[in-house]
Amino acid sequence: MTGHDRPDAGRVLLDGSLGEGGGHVLRSALSLSLITGRPFQLTGLHEHPEPAGLRPQHLAYVRAAEALCGGTSEGAVGGTEMAFTPGPVRAGDYLLEAGASGSTPRLFQCLVYPLALAGGGRLTLRGATHLRGGPSFHALVGAWLPVARAYGLPVQLTLTHAGFLPEGAGEFTAEVGAPVEPPELVELPARGVLREVRVMSFVGGLPFAVAERQSRAAVAALRERGILAEADNRPLPVTRSQGSATFVLAQFEHTVAGFTSLGERGLDAEGVGREAAEALTRFMETGGALDEHLAEQLLLPAALLASGRLGAVTPGTTRFTAARVTSELTVQAEVLRRFLPVHIQVEPGGSVEVRPA
Repeated sequence: MTGHDRPDAGRVLLDGSLGEGGGHVLRSALSLSLITGRPFQLTGLHEHPEPAGLRPQHLAYVRAAEALCGGTSEGAVGGTEMAFTPGPVRAGDYLLEAGASGSTPRLFQCLVYPLALAGGGRLTLRGATHLRGGPSFHALVGAWLPVARAYGLPVQLTLTHAGFLPEGAGEFTAEVGAPVEPPELVELPARGVLREVRVMSFVGGLPFAVAERQSRAAVAALRERGILAEADNRPLPVTRSQGSATFVLAQFEHTVAGFTSLGERGLDAEGVGREAAEALTRFMETGGALDEHLAEQLLLPAALLASGRLGAVTPGTTRFTAARVTSELTVQAEVLRRFLPVHIQVEPGGSVEVRPA
């Protein structure tokens, strides 16, 4: 159900200087504006860096949101504030560009919920599929996808070409279905017993030996901590870009956790493998059921459940513990409160509850 079926209130005012300086707030606001039909005004966009205004990858989010709904934006180019007015989201197939340095996984997470609530369709997204500072394509498949399906959102993801910086040139397709029966209650107070760890090592346009070195280092680093892991080395199809990645996926009794490291100048293959393995071991030293990134990503479907947009269920509440309370999580919670009638409580120790207001 989109916001044009059930409008909530008027224009939402947001401060773009929260969090990382606009990008996170913008992505969340665009997604929620498409969902609720509420326009928003965003101020304080990168006021200090030069030049001011949205970065090209952020502008790509705006143009993609406009494509889904026929909406309009003002002030998005060069200014320190912008306004966005959505139209009704249309189900269907879309081919969208994130740009060479734009994250296709982040663009996907911005658009998938409004498209699903509008009836579904296909998203073909072009840009970077693996880059630092955001989820990789394989993190979407391994960690985000089980969460989405738990909330009744059927999605299938297919990688056409991997895209690494600086060229980008990646592409993946998402088949998005309309929501099915949602859960009544989601409780994730603890992750439970560790059941399986998989190390997936990838190369695109580089010697396959790089993938083997990455996985050997990751498996060895985990073994040092008493964690046994299976390794899987794979080549990735690419067009113009080259790169490598290691993805460590841990399956616990109640939750999953995924950690990506990427090859870059100054970091050898062994360092790439160790980096992903050490991220898992740091997570396991915490008491959180969810890693910090998945915890932030869980807030939006949890808020959709609590606001009744996934279906009429009672109590429509989500409770979980996060490994760490990050600024991204608290900013996401604040943006959600502005758009939806939900109560979000975040405790300093990592306990989070999302319920109807």
